[in-house]
Amino acid sequence: MKKTALITGITGQDGAYLAELLIKKNYRVIGALRRSARQDNWRLKRLNIDKKIIFEELELSEENEINRLFKKYKFNEVYNLAAQSFVATSFNSPLNTSNITGLGVLRILEAIRTYSPRSKFFQASSSEMFGQTFENKQDEQSKFNPQSPYAISKLYGHYITKNYRKSYNLYAASGIAFNHESPLRGEEFVTRKITKGLVSIMKGELKVLELGNVYAKRDWGYAKEYAQGMWQMLQLKKADDFILSTGKTYTIKNFIDECVKYLKMETIWIGKNLKLRLVNKKTKKDLIKINKKYFRPAEVDYLRGDSKKANKVLKWKAKTDLKGLVKLMIDEEMKYFKMR
Repeated sequence: MKKTALITGITGQDGAYLAELLIKKNYRVIGALRRSARQDNWRLKRLNIDKKIIFEELELSEENEINRLFKKYKFNEVYNLAAQSFVATSFNSPLNTSNITGLGVLRILEAIRTYSPRSKFFQASSSEMFGQTFENKQDEQSKFNPQSPYAISKLYGHYITKNYRKSYNLYAASGIAFNHESPLRGEEFVTRKITKGLVSIMKGELKVLELGNVYAKRDWGYAKEYAQGMWQMLQLKKADDFILSTGKTYTIKNFIDECVKYLKMETIWIGKNLKLRLVNKKTKKDLIKINKKYFRPAEVDYLRGDSKKANKVLKWKAKTDLKGLVKLMIDEEMKYFKMR
């Protein structure tokens, strides 16, 4: 018989790649989405899977809606990818972020405990939970020091998942994913903002791209590979928590340099700190400027994951490096730019 899986946040980057994977594995996929996201399924359309999913409206703030869904279906697997996931927005909307990203996890776990205790549950945890860290690499035993309402909410979801696993013997696993990008990344995230912005500058649609702290270091992987890791976590006999990462870290400035190199743009960095700017060598015009309004109130300067446990237990390993990721994102940016 077909397995039935619930994916919350199915219209997002991770939800789309995970749905694609599960459909290929012959799952029946139930996609839960907010009412406001009903029309925002361009990722599913791009992957040509939008007609292969059963959609259900669901607000993670509404306990009754979650319970209704668990009474209607018998889920073999539940993937909670839904969240208010933009860090900057979490500072402007901390109550909503806490209610959705934090308490939403508890509402789902309660529904599983009450109506479907055999369902396997995956919680999408985040490397942002490590926050301001002083360790060279972060693994499953590293200390958490979250620096935003988003990260704090994710940490609550992470701990309540561990608690329900221990207290009620539920199959509840958390994947602590470090930054993972793709052509399906939202435009509000810095990597997509950069790839889209630079292509738009090349095509004459944008003059200058404004960014925040380009010295922040991140561990960037390919989202499609991370979706595979999420699925693998629910195929084990016993639930556990795993780090998903590449183990390599780069600054946002490094990411920009890789994009510029791939686009064959002749540029040079001039100035430093807030006066840093990327300049076109030929025209002497600014391409990128730093704007203080894009800085976080509390910055996370450095993140680098250690996925030895996932490598050993799941046989999972990130394959796409930064250069490959940039190529994937810019190639698709150029392709769809031509289709406008």
